[in-house]
Amino acid sequence: MNTASAPTTDGTPLSTRLSTRLSTRETIKALYAYIRPHRWAVALGLLCALVGAAGGLLQPLATKTLVDRLASGETITGILIALTVLVLLGTAVEAFGAYVLERTAESVVLAARRTLVGRLLRLRIAEWERVPPGDLMSRVTSDTTLLRAVSTQAVVSAATGAVAFVAAIVMMAFLDVVLLGVTLGVVVLVGGAAALVMPHIARATERAQEAVGEISVALERSLGAFRTVKASGAEERETARVEAAARRAWRHGVKSAKWEAVAGSADELAVQLAFLAVLGVGGARVASGEIPVSTLIAFLLYLFYLIEPVSKLVDAVSHYQEGAAAISRIAQVEHLSAEPAGRRTGTLPRQVATVSVRFEDVSFRYRPDLPYTHRQVSFEVPRTGMTAFVGPSGAGKSTVFALIERFYEATGGRILVDGKDVRDWSLAELRSAIGYVEQDAPVLAGTLRENLVFAAPGATDDDIRDVLARTKLDTLVGRLPHGLDTPVGHRGSKLSGGERQRIAIARALLRGPRLLLLDEATSQLDAVNELALRDVVTEVARETTVLVVAHRLSTVTGADRIVVMESGRVRSVGTHEELATQDPLYARLAATQLLATAR
Repeated sequence: MNTASAPTTDGTPLSTRLSTRLSTRETIKALYAYIRPHRWAVALGLLCALVGAAGGLLQPLATKTLVDRLASGETITGILIALTVLVLLGTAVEAFGAYVLERTAESVVLAARRTLVGRLLRLRIAEWERVPPGDLMSRVTSDTTLLRAVSTQAVVSAATGAVAFVAAIVMMAFLDVVLLGVTLGVVVLVGGAAALVMPHIARATERAQEAVGEISVALERSLGAFRTVKASGAEERETARVEAAARRAWRHGVKSAKWEAVAGSADELAVQLAFLAVLGVGGARVASGEIPVSTLIAFLLYLFYLIEPVSKLVDAVSHYQEGAAAISRIAQVEHLSAEPAGRRTGTLPRQVATVSVRFEDVSFRYRPDLPYTHRQVSFEVPRTGMTAFVGPSGAGKSTVFALIERFYEATGGRILVDGKDVRDWSLAELRSAIGYVEQDAPVLAGTLRENLVFAAPGATDDDIRDVLARTKLDTLVGRLPHGLDTPVGHRGSKLSGGERQRIAIARALLRGPRLLLLDEATSQLDAVNELALRDVVTEVARETTVLVVAHRLSTVTGADRIVVMESGRVRSVGTHEELATQDPLYARLAATQLLATAR
């Protein structure tokens, strides 16, 4: 893309770019959407947790019966055996339920990541350009991890905690209503205080996750220009930048941990205070003969049993606050504009090898606050031959290709491919007919073979050998230790600039396109390889519509027609000989290139 025209990413966190903040109702609705496909597994885990809780509820009653039998001199063997079986059975059921929930939680995270990745790869180019990639990646890796706890454990903990809490309260009421009143008074007092810290957990968690996104943004910036960082001696400065983001994440993480510690200790504090109050009041009632000592013991056991359900309820609320922050950040990605998913429908008539391209009064700008890149651009490209686009930097040449590919939608006018508006094509069908070589000729991490067949996964070995010979890559393959299966490094770091360009051209040719778009595709090639590839392009132009953006005169002179652009407009159209005498701008550009070539 033309860097003079395109907007750039400034590294601002995505949360500041989008206003999406979910209400509690929306958060719960979004959470249910993640849980719904796994609802039966969650229900099974909940059932197991309730069985385990029921076993725990019966233990104090069994203990009361044991104490009463001891007091009356009866045998306690049966009670001890029953208690042992109860403990072992409850533990086994709870362990199985915990496994089911953990497995389900991992499935929820997997589904969320799969959905997010699919969404990210379908984002419109305009959205991708205004959002830092590192921030998006942190949402796939870090934020989805927080769903693990809130999607299953928090739901089940809330349900089992609530049921166990109510059941314990009922059993305690059955034992002694006065002691229950004392217990509830203390629990409500401490619980109300703990509830005040929950919003602090949510805010701190969201800010910590944003800071994690900033770490990814800063690190992606440095690693994406690794050689530039080293050549500029900027290692310490870039380290400081990443460290600053890491410190912000640490600071907010510590703040979240502080509030979680306060909330987490509230349950034990409530039970301990209730224990002291019940011990005092209950001891007085035992001394006065109002209740037997076995009742006080059973009540105290239920009181300590309350620690677990209350703790589960507190944990559930804490996990919800953390998960709500993650769900909100994930929802922000889901609100970004994306291209529709689709497959080829066979709309284009494959028996026709070439296509025509026509621009009719096309206007375009990248954002409403930016100037127009195209101003009523009109030209026509016939089905055969090669058409070159020339002009000063920032004239809008590369934008022509971006609009044909529908990376962006024209602001005004029409773009016709094969006489049909590009907006009426399905994206998959339109792009399947196009071979596109970008300005920077990107090469992906992986092997040379993987890069070559990236746009044509069904290519045969014969197809690969043919395109390697045509692009003069066969000698490169012969030098590589593992041939086509040799890794090319991150972004093709083990290859030269010219080799990366030839790989990009080979990848486009291997697809067998009807329309070939070459954006400065030979700018890094030496004279010998450029001449060879120029011959290949000339040959391809006999059976494929070829459009090239070029600054080299050697590329332009071989074109069947040349479109001269300036300041977002089409200035003139013609052959090299015609334009050299009729268009002063083209004549000046050609003369400058000739002088540069002579030197």
